[in-house]
Amino acid sequence: MIGETVGGRYRIERELGRGGMGVVYLAHDTSIDRQVALKQLHLDDEESRQRFMREARLMGGLSHPNIIT
Repeated sequence: MIGETVGGRYRIERELGRGGMGVVYLAHDTSIDRQVALKQLHLDDEESRQRFMREARLMGGLSHPNIIT
């Protein structure tokens, strides 16, 4: 995926890491001209989808000066 544009606006620059749920990439959001992290998920089953939703709820509730939105 490196060098590809996904979603019409995110240019994939490099892989940051991978885990059980998917792969995280450093990307450039061309519409707002800034770097972002994109996570490509492997949601093969209902359990994976539920894990993702739990993670999203937990991460959405974090607030700290060293965590970007």
